[in-house]
Amino acid sequence: MMEWRRMDAALLVLLLGHLATALEVPLDLLEGLPQPPTITHQSPKDYIIDPRENIIIHCDAKGKPHPSFSWTRNGTHFDIDEDPNVTMRPHSGTLVVDISRAKAEHYECVYQCTARNKHGTAVSNNIVVQQSRSPLWSKEKIKPIVVQEGVSLVLPCRPPAGLPPPIIFWMDNYFQRLPQSSRVSQSLNGDLYFSNVLREDSRNDYICYARFPYTQTIQQKQPITVKVLNMDAINDTMAAFYNDTDLFSEEPADERRPSFLIPSGPSSSKTVLRGQVLEMECIAEGLPTPEVSWTKVSGDLPAKRTSFLHYQRTLRIVNVSESDAGDYRCTARNQLGSVHHTIHVMVKAAPYWISGTPRNLVLAPGENGVLTCRANGIPKPSITWTMNGESIENSPKDVSRKVEDDTIIFTDVQTGSSAVYQCNVSNDYGYLLSNAFVNVLSEPPRVLTSANKVYQVIKNHRALIDCASFGSPIPKIQWYKDSRSSILEGDPYIFHDNGTLEIPIAQAQNSAKYTCVARNKFGISENQIYLEVKEPTRILTLPEYKVVQSGTSVVFDCKVKHDPSLIPNMIWYKDEGELPEDDKRFIIESDSLTITDVTENDAGEYRCLRNTTLDSVSATAKLTVVEATPTPAVVSERPDPPTDLELTDQEKRSVRLTWTPGDEHNSPIQRFLIQYEDSLHHRGHWHNLTEVPGTKTTAHLKLSPYVHYTFRVLAINDVNWSRPSAPSKVFRTEAAAPDDNPTGVHGFGTEHNNLVISWKPLTGHQSNGPGLRYKVMWRQNVEGAEWMTETVANSTKFVVSGTPTFFPYELKVQAVNDHGEGPEPAGILGYSGEDLPVAFPENVQAIVLNSTLAKVHWNPVPSKLIRGHLKGFKVYYWREHEHDHHKNNNNHPKQILTFSGNHTHGMLPGLHPYSRYLFNVRVYNGKGEGPHSPTQEFETPEGVPGPPTSLTVTDTDIDSLTLEWSPPHVHNGRITSYTLKYQPVNNSNELGPAEELDLPANKTSVTLSNLKYNTRYKFYLNAKTGRGAGPAISQEAATIVDEALISQLGVDVDTVRHVSPFGNVSSSVGEDGALISWEYWGPEKNVYVEYILKNSEGEEEWQKELVNGSQNIMLKGLKGGSSYRVRLVAKGHHDQPLHLSEEVLVTVPAVVSRQVDIATQGWFIGLMCAIALLILILLIICFIQRNKGGKYPVKEKEDAHTDPEFQPMKDDDCTFGEYSDNEDHKPLKGSRTPSNGTVKRDDSDDSLVDYGEGGDGQFNEDGSFIGQYSGKSASRDTAEGHESSEAPSPINAMNSLNSFV
Repeated sequence: MMEWRRMDAALLVLLLGHLATALEVPLDLLEGLPQPPTITHQSPKDYIIDPRENIIIHCDAKGKPHPSFSWTRNGTHFDIDEDPNVTMRPHSGTLVVDISRAKAEHYECVYQCTARNKHGTAVSNNIVVQQSRSPLWSKEKIKPIVVQEGVSLVLPCRPPAGLPPPIIFWMDNYFQRLPQSSRVSQSLNGDLYFSNVLREDSRNDYICYARFPYTQTIQQKQPITVKVLNMDAINDTMAAFYNDTDLFSEEPADERRPSFLIPSGPSSSKTVLRGQVLEMECIAEGLPTPEVSWTKVSGDLPAKRTSFLHYQRTLRIVNVSESDAGDYRCTARNQLGSVHHTIHVMVKAAPYWISGTPRNLVLAPGENGVLTCRANGIPKPSITWTMNGESIENSPKDVSRKVEDDTIIFTDVQTGSSAVYQCNVSNDYGYLLSNAFVNVLSEPPRVLTSANKVYQVIKNHRALIDCASFGSPIPKIQWYKDSRSSILEGDPYIFHDNGTLEIPIAQAQNSAKYTCVARNKFGISENQIYLEVKEPTRILTLPEYKVVQSGTSVVFDCKVKHDPSLIPNMIWYKDEGELPEDDKRFIIESDSLTITDVTENDAGEYRCLRNTTLDSVSATAKLTVVEATPTPAVVSERPDPPTDLELTDQEKRSVRLTWTPGDEHNSPIQRFLIQYEDSLHHRGHWHNLTEVPGTKTTAHLKLSPYVHYTFRVLAINDVNWSRPSAPSKVFRTEAAAPDDNPTGVHGFGTEHNNLVISWKPLTGHQSNGPGLRYKVMWRQNVEGAEWMTETVANSTKFVVSGTPTFFPYELKVQAVNDHGEGPEPAGILGYSGEDLPVAFPENVQAIVLNSTLAKVHWNPVPSKLIRGHLKGFKVYYWREHEHDHHKNNNNHPKQILTFSGNHTHGMLPGLHPYSRYLFNVRVYNGKGEGPHSPTQEFETPEGVPGPPTSLTVTDTDIDSLTLEWSPPHVHNGRITSYTLKYQPVNNSNELGPAEELDLPANKTSVTLSNLKYNTRYKFYLNAKTGRGAGPAISQEAATIVDEALISQLGVDVDTVRHVSPFGNVSSSVGEDGALISWEYWGPEKNVYVEYILKNSEGEEEWQKELVNGSQNIMLKGLKGGSSYRVRLVAKGHHDQPLHLSEEVLVTVPAVVSRQVDIATQGWFIGLMCAIALLILILLIICFIQRNKGGKYPVKEKEDAHTDPEFQPMKDDDCTFGEYSDNEDHKPLKGSRTPSNGTVKRDDSDDSLVDYGEGGDGQFNEDGSFIGQYSGKSASRDTAEGHESSEAPSPINAMNSLNSFV
């Protein structure tokens, strides 16, 4: 038995190791995978509903195939089809209960949803449905309370129990919050506690309100009257209150020690659940008012989770944990003593997950897996397993499954073992139910990350490249960079279990194409992903501190360098707020901010923020604004040079320089510049060393070895730089071995058999001592090669002869002087000299894509035959001839297209259609081109031709004309035909119907007949090849007038030519005027109508009306009883004669009589004014009579109705006033009803919310009002009035109603 247990334990450890590789199903990404059901949405366990709205119990699930749904109610099957009030939503298990035909309480039950398909069954939590309740206060008569000043007092609230519990707050008759303090406060149960009462506590309107959040209703208790008297006043008023008043505190109230009103006794206990809110209260009475404090006896209070409410009387701890258990002590203290109370807190816990809910498993046949249900609680919960909603003991036996307490172990699973398992964890305080399926699949790998996705990252930042995949068994992920030659592994790469590739510190060389490959025994899948490493954004010029006078301008510089491929954005802030966009004084440019006409309000801190899509940098500077210098202005000058330079703290490589500033000359010194002269290496040359702020007069300088330093200091203010100070004493640093090696080491060849090693030499400062020279080292980059060494001086390169052509070498250059060698240099890779390639690309071929584009392919050339750095390939191509031209036209120049890099194909654009091309390909390196490949040829197909070269019009006649054209200059194939299209054009440039002719290819002219005379035409001509029609050439021309026919009739030709464009001129006269209509076919655009009286004499001018392209016009304003001559005129250019139509005679009939407009008569206007005045007087009399009646005093109303429910309030001051008898029996405004309007109110539902405007009259969580009340009240039924003892409801709320508890 012990041996079997050890084997089980070993197996469990092994399987737990495999759990880390359990695969989650991507349900939303992969279509067609069989999947057991998964519950995606369900109603909460404790589901409180609004009884006025339909009940919706949610249950949604997903799976393949889509699951079906069923329900249980109170543990038995719920047949939905048998209940006409219940429906289930399509493609869902959600239930909808229509309460318009049934009461909500009939559906207060425990529900559970089941979702199943052929792969398993998932179940929901037990959903306990309860309707929200807001019961009324019971009827009671509250007697006035008379107390002696100084004693304690408790005003009970005792609200009706609701679901969920109501929120309690106290107000007065004016709906103002009752003031609370350390003396007067509300307890957690809603009672109002007075540690001691004062005379000002006397009032008759202590009202307790209960707000029920689900139904948004507010119930209110009857007002409580409190009278606070001293002993003399009690004796004087004893008789008045004896029969109906409770008397307290017969003894005089003196100062006294504190004692607790709640809780009672020296100690108490309280139980709270983990994760909930713990609230403990201690309310004490005493005189003077005691102060309450809290401590934890067994430790410290959790500071971040602890708060004190109600003037320290309530201790509140949120998110309670097991560590909060223990003893808490509250202490009440005043001048006469103190009292303590200890509360023992016990923390229990409903079940909670330790490592999350059980995870779904996807396993391949033969694989192992583990379902784990890890949970805890106080007391320790019990764990039970079910499969597909049934007890696992009653489920079919499965040899691959073994249950071990909170774990199910699967070994060598087989197809058909898919199921949904339920883990139920429960104790006395609750339960957890979770579904997790086991899905046995055989699936090849699929890479889920988008193909060709581009990741961008800033240099020196972490790069994460995703490769999400799915397969069963779990695919193995491998990564490749650029080519598929080798697998990425080891530094600097980190490979995550989910397939993600991490580069901790990305560099420029990491920019590349990466390929992730997913493999399992069923297949392989891969994806290409690109990484781009960008240069970081850096600030080159920082904004500087500025002091300017008001009224002047100031400029802040902020010059930034960023990666050129990123789009930058510059934002300026002032005191962490963005600059105002509407203030034109702020001028933002690409690298600066200018503020013009500076004011005192502009002073502050300015920050420039330059951000890109990947990173951002910022810098700040302060602006100080001083008042403008009064006239006469103080003249500022540049500062005097610093003096008294002194060297202290002298070390081998550092020294401290101190100086005395010179006179500032009315402009503060902004900074000091320290310069040095090296008398050993560069005598007479001064170099900038460092700058320090103008507020400092000393600097610690870091120096280089083997330098003879002399220092000087300059100062700068707003005017200019000062003169340099007098030089300091010479400070000599000792020689040392070099600290640096040469930079810029390169290896290249100038000949095919040499290697040139070059570097950037060290400066005199970097030499650190005498005898500077360079140790040059090189060796072939092959395993076992030996280093060759040569030392040179006064040189920046070294030539190695006799090297093989283009061979890699590892190179190093080290600095050496008389005091030793520099640090060990890093090796770099270089190549010996290149030679011309000795091979050409093979398998060269061309694919013609269209008439102007071809694609050339070739095989890559082996790197050994390139004999150098591959630069690219060149394609030489030339056109030999066109198919429709003679072959002697073959003097076309060669064209070259260069393809840089390692390509195997390239595009040849801009080819001529219908031509024969020859081409070859060559590889080239840094030395030059190699031999060309054998010359190949290809032919381009036909294209569309160009437009005809010309199109002219000849032999124009009255109804015909001749067109002549020349063939296209560019044929692009064999011309098969021509297409001629023509259409007439009228005087408004509108085109008429089009005619089209197809003409043979050998024709270059055509005569068009049967055209309209004196008509303009537009012609379009294009050529066609077998590929299609080319672009058209256009031309315009017009036919002429038939002059010969007109001459035979004896009429002047010029006259007819000008009159002929008009025809069918007619007129008609109506009420609006004379309508003139005509036809017009002339080319002129300026057409207008002229008219004149028939019998006009002399030189009277014709009146004109412009037509604007129309062929009719309405002439208005003609005199009745008159006749007019009307004609049409067409006007061409200024040198062309007018075209006139024939005249028509238009006669306008005379008006028989004129009707008088009554609205303009004086007697009518006077009559209307008299009637209006009479109506106004009657309205005033009616208004006065109405105000005299319809109301009666409030006292009579109070006598008739003693219940305060019938006491309305005035609209203006919220005091009790008069009733208006026309307001009775009106419905409540703003009362809440369900959307379908089917709610029946069986009980009184009166609340303050019922008086709101359309739902806005609500309370916040603390009881404060939202919005305002309407000015109308609602009546109640008489029977309802006897059942309720509610206080009066408001009619018009005060605007100051807010901030309620």
